[in-house]
Amino acid sequence: MDRFKVMLLEISQKLGHDNLAKLKFLCGNIIGKKKSEEITSGIHLFDCLIERAEIGPNNTEPLRKLLADIGQQALLEIIDSYEGQPSATDLPDEAELGKINCATEVIVEQLGRKWLQYGRKLGITEAKLEGIQEKHPRNLEEQVRELFKEWKKIRKEEAKVDELIRALRACDLNYTADVVERKLQNANMS
Repeated sequence: MDRFKVMLLEISQKLGHDNLAKLKFLCGNIIGKKKSEEITSGIHLFDCLIERAEIGPNNTEPLRKLLADIGQQALLEIIDSYEGQPSATDLPDEAELGKINCATEVIVEQLGRKWLQYGRKLGITEAKLEGIQEKHPRNLEEQVRELFKEWKKIRKEEAKVDELIRALRACDLNYTADVVERKLQNANMS
């Protein structure tokens, strides 16, 4: 059995009857009323969503949104585990990673409530941003750190500190961009 199906089965096993009913309701317009009545388990529902190309091994966002909509943030961690953290070959070289980590620390300190706007400028989807917010509802610093994890996961070896600085400037966060550049210069990383 492939990893995607194993992940779906694990989620299905942890879904209660009430949560399955909520998911079926949310998916009603996708799968239809008649089909919805036939569904008796989460894995059956997920199979229907796969058949309709709503979810897939490389498309977990709709599933994340559904689970978030029914208040099952704990189940999102199963998807996180399935997607995994980027491997060493997917990351930028060590020098660039050092710059990114240096910039990250400054930005985490400075960013504040504009982190959602900043995330959009970095190309993070609304669903991912909502997921980050729900994962760390009262911890702004952790939300920003999670934002960087997602960005690195998406950009992989293409991740560059210049992109972080450009996004800051695009959000009119020029002071923070200047602080990042100064910190990189002081650390002889620029």
